[in-house]
Amino acid sequence: MGWIKKVAGTYRPNKKKYKQKQNQHTQNPQNSGEPIDPSLPRTRAALLNAMGNSPDFIMRDFTGNTGSDPVLSVCYLEGLTDSALLSDLLEGIIQGLACMPEFNNEHTAVSFFKNMLPAGSITVISTREQMYQPILTGSALIMIDSMQSALAVSIAGGERRAVEEPTSQTVIRGPKEGFTEEITTNITLIRRKIRTPDLRLTSHTIGEVSQTKVIVAYIEQIADPEVVKEINKRLQAIQTDSILESGYIEEFIQDAPLSVFPTMLNTERPDTVAGSLLDGQVAILVDGTPFALIAPVTFFNFFQNPEDYYQRYDISSFLRIIRMISFFISLLLPSVFIALTTFQQEMIPTTMLVTLAAQRESSPFPALLEALAMELTFEVIREAGVRMPRAIGPAISIVGALVIGQAAVEAGLVSGAMVIVVAFTAISNFVIPYFSMATSVRLLRFFLMVLAGTLGLFGILVGVIPVLAHLVSLQSFGVDYMTPYSPFYKSNMKDLVLRVPWWAMKTRPHTKSGPNRTRQASHQYPAGSNNIISSMKETDPQEQGRD
Repeated sequence: MGWIKKVAGTYRPNKKKYKQKQNQHTQNPQNSGEPIDPSLPRTRAALLNAMGNSPDFIMRDFTGNTGSDPVLSVCYLEGLTDSALLSDLLEGIIQGLACMPEFNNEHTAVSFFKNMLPAGSITVISTREQMYQPILTGSALIMIDSMQSALAVSIAGGERRAVEEPTSQTVIRGPKEGFTEEITTNITLIRRKIRTPDLRLTSHTIGEVSQTKVIVAYIEQIADPEVVKEINKRLQAIQTDSILESGYIEEFIQDAPLSVFPTMLNTERPDTVAGSLLDGQVAILVDGTPFALIAPVTFFNFFQNPEDYYQRYDISSFLRIIRMISFFISLLLPSVFIALTTFQQEMIPTTMLVTLAAQRESSPFPALLEALAMELTFEVIREAGVRMPRAIGPAISIVGALVIGQAAVEAGLVSGAMVIVVAFTAISNFVIPYFSMATSVRLLRFFLMVLAGTLGLFGILVGVIPVLAHLVSLQSFGVDYMTPYSPFYKSNMKDLVLRVPWWAMKTRPHTKSGPNRTRQASHQYPAGSNNIISSMKETDPQEQGRD
């Protein structure tokens, strides 16, 4: 019942268990705040023991000009480091040891190695607790004999996936690059599009075991500071052992966790993140996944594609209308078909009714069972197509679409009209740009089909009205989900179902952005179009508030 208490906000952790856990955490040598032992052999032995003598944990010793005892050790994890940077580092260490003077104190020695090593990022650490994290993140740890300090040199690298075109959000016109699993690469992709010092990146490390790096990105003065503060607060409250994907973060910090509708948007496109940041939204990047989270969002954000802003405004508006129509078809078409053929036959034209009756004459099942069977069959085929190897995927499609569909109709188990309805519904569902919203529609469709099969059109209304009420009540980090319709904001209507030309969008969305709402100068309409366009005078941002 703990999850119910968490949702209701009445959950209180078991203080006794939490205290025991904290004590165990403190007793772990990796988490102790003990200073580094100045004896290099003892520090090496302790580090090897803590790493479990792992075969990929490499430790190299270096001797000085005199004597055979090692005076310096370098340790790193093989596979997490860049081989070229490691080679340069080792070469620099050898050259430094050849000219290493006598040091009067530890500070002089640390300064000497920091100036000598060919690396961009060198961190001085002084406790045993700080020794492990740099190694586990791809840095090389340099330990020097008779010193209570060590140097963490950033040489992270290894095999990484190259920047490729996103597979889940493709466009015809627009950038062809997508995020990767490396968070530094993803930050670089964003910085290449937003070249301003106002781009702020706040770092979090979440997961006691995974130690996953999470970055909150926003643009100062453009993002709402209250939203940024709330996101950071929710991230800091996460206490878990691992974060392996941004979906973990989404479930921990989203509003309305029991709702079927997503209140955060995920994307693997850097241009989508850049555009959202410029609209005043906040992005969350998670190391190890190409999918970034964007918040706050509204219901209509899930029907906007990045290509909408690369095509002409009239084409973009037409495509958005198509997507909204597809949304309603995907949600309601099977339910309406079941209701009309089962309860409200008088609403069907006579010719069509005769045709449908002739098709369903040999079917032994009611329309509801036909639709449920076909929808479940399609869901099984879709899931199999996703999980199967790519070489077998087309074969699954052929078997599902041709063999099973045609065979079911010829056997008289389902009517041809039902196959058409289910197929068109499935195609309409694919038109929704974001998978998270498309999945929500798929779940609600079954719920409405059952109501339509038991109560007809009245049952559909019984199901749709609570869904609408639920949508109106939803919020995403303080922003109403159905904005700008509920509540109504006139200024946000320029980029909703219809998109006005770029030169007419002077201000950012009213509910998402911070103090700087001005996007561009006014009166930038193309020369020669001063008839209708010149009458569209922009008003001041203060005047474009809630109507």
